[in-house]
Amino acid sequence: MNRTTHSPVQAFRLAPLAAAAFALASLSVHAYAADATSDSATTDSAKSSVLPAVSVKAARAALPGDLAPAYAGGQVASGASIGVLGKQKMLDVPFSVTSYTSKLIQDQQAQTVADVVANDPAVRTALGYGNFSETYIIRGFQVYSDDVGLDGFYGLTPRQMVDTGAIERVDIFKGASAFVNGAAPGGSGVGGTINVQTKVADDKPVTRVTVEGSASGELGTHVDVGRRFGDNDQFGIRVNQTVVGGSTAVQNQDSHSQQTAISLDYRGDKLRLYADFLYQKNNITGGRPGVFVTGDDMPSTPSASYNYAQPWTYSKQEDTVGMLRGEYDIAPNWTAYAGIGSRHTTELGQYETPTYDAGSTTAYRMNTLFKENAISAQTGVRGKFNLGPVSNQVNAGWQIERIAEYGAYNWSYGLPWSTSLYNTATVAIPGTTYGAGDFSDPGLTSTTLMRSFVVSDTLGFFHDRLLFTVGARHQNIVENGYEYGSETQDSAYNDSATTPILGLVYKLQPNLSIYANRAESLVEGGTAPSGTANVGQVLAPFRAKQYEAGVKYDANHYGAAFAIYQIKQQVAYTNSVTNIYAADGIQRHRGAEFSMYGEPLKGLRVIGGVSYIDAKLMDTGDASENGNRPIGVPAWTFNANLEYDVPQLPGLTLMGRAIWTSSQYLDTANTQKIPSWTRFDVGARYKTQILKHDTSFNVMVTNLANRSYWSSALGGYLTQAEPRTAWFSVTTDF
Repeated sequence: MNRTTHSPVQAFRLAPLAAAAFALASLSVHAYAADATSDSATTDSAKSSVLPAVSVKAARAALPGDLAPAYAGGQVASGASIGVLGKQKMLDVPFSVTSYTSKLIQDQQAQTVADVVANDPAVRTALGYGNFSETYIIRGFQVYSDDVGLDGFYGLTPRQMVDTGAIERVDIFKGASAFVNGAAPGGSGVGGTINVQTKVADDKPVTRVTVEGSASGELGTHVDVGRRFGDNDQFGIRVNQTVVGGSTAVQNQDSHSQQTAISLDYRGDKLRLYADFLYQKNNITGGRPGVFVTGDDMPSTPSASYNYAQPWTYSKQEDTVGMLRGEYDIAPNWTAYAGIGSRHTTELGQYETPTYDAGSTTAYRMNTLFKENAISAQTGVRGKFNLGPVSNQVNAGWQIERIAEYGAYNWSYGLPWSTSLYNTATVAIPGTTYGAGDFSDPGLTSTTLMRSFVVSDTLGFFHDRLLFTVGARHQNIVENGYEYGSETQDSAYNDSATTPILGLVYKLQPNLSIYANRAESLVEGGTAPSGTANVGQVLAPFRAKQYEAGVKYDANHYGAAFAIYQIKQQVAYTNSVTNIYAADGIQRHRGAEFSMYGEPLKGLRVIGGVSYIDAKLMDTGDASENGNRPIGVPAWTFNANLEYDVPQLPGLTLMGRAIWTSSQYLDTANTQKIPSWTRFDVGARYKTQILKHDTSFNVMVTNLANRSYWSSALGGYLTQAEPRTAWFSVTTDF
């Protein structure tokens, strides 16, 4: 996993690629786009023009099943799936949540979850340590890619990145989340979490084909087929197949990905069942790595598309996921639910780690094999009842995740070679100085077992105008480590904690609410390392305590939210005087966020906002660092995404986006800093009909100015921004 607390050996694990193929049968039934005109309007338009335009409706978009409706434009939803609380309206919960839809994914040609969350002012993205995984930054804290939830389950999401072909919603929960989601198995998620919801069959049949490509040479196809059948359409099937590959906008870097997803469901009067299969394969050759820096001299960025990776570097990743879920209405307003899922991951990689020091750069090589088996299960009950004038929404649930990791590695540490970030010479693959484990049969390196039980009650007063949520989750974390090769246990962790929740919502008007919460996040505590006076001592789980208040507004066609918060996260360090490793430090984030989404003016849509974080290190044991800013946490982030429907040409929409991030420090001493950066994106789409089939032509250009900059310093290494990338696509509904 992408944990900065891991050793370099563990941090560089990745995985081999296995071949798989899937034949997709297409069904010849008409499908209708969500924003298409009525049949009669389509017929009349077809008579008057060869390519009649499709009008755009400024109403909330209808989406599959029981998903919350979207604001005008269909790109941001008015509700989300919020952990143990289930599906909720944003106005009714004392948390800050944003949910992006599959329409946004299609409109912006988003390839991975990172492309989706780029719309959010409170979220930024960086490379994972030692590989090409995506790491998300919410309220200044990391969320590892393998700590992203999948339909409410931890441990099942493809490990390094999540492709978007099978995604219906991307829900971003901002703030401490141990109560609603439990502790993430990877040990991240202090400032928030991300959950992706998979596509299921809609009430309307879907047969949608997309052909896409980039200006750099990538080509791809996406086929999406969905049907409901049975006497009452109680059975559903949704199949998504995506294949994309070719040369990226970074020189000499190739990327190939494949995703196959099958969703089966049953919708009865009381019983609802879901079965999901997901297969994802990614292969990156010559991937541009992150850059470490020693000393105070910061490197200037190479040109935007320049690649300083060796051509022999690569990363291969393969994930296979299966899930079974069910809900049963045991009585009016009472529902029991249960689910189980498993994931198998294989990763193989040959990596280069460059380090810049006072004008010169050296690098070393690491080859890793990593395998992981995960299982996740949950069960619970939700119910509603009244006690006199007070309504009650109660929840009780239990969940478990078990993850077993296997690995082998070898590297050239101690034999660095000289290289350059600006004029890179190709070198032969360096030899091995040290290695462990068997690449033909990697042994067990760690196991993680997480179990929790949660209860809550949301009490409604004054006809649910005032909602008060109280609850708690008890979490047990067990982790064992084993030596590479020998599988001899060399570390153990076993501890528990209870995290409470207090939340309040008051509706000033039916569409205007204020809220407040006191919540916590929970991550595994550290273990005293060798050389300390208390070597081997296990620390209690680290708690991040949050206080948050805010206001939300829902005008049906657009919405807005404002929040202020404080998060205090424990930090462990070894005291230089006592030589005792303990959780004595604090990382404190105080912030304010504003976001807006929807269509405030007819034909003009907006997604954007601004975030401010006052972040400090406190009680660190080093007086020179107390009061300093943490690594990789910008003070300001700003997003403005505008869409405009051109009235002179119905069906044509123009899009522009600006993303700004203030400066960030690379070290806790605050002597190394990367400057602020701004990125401009543009796009356009034209919706019409060709041979009576709804068709959309899309173009999306990110980093329009082709600016070169370090986009993140999180983790203590530099991530360079992607160069200008232009994507084109044609989508047709049959």
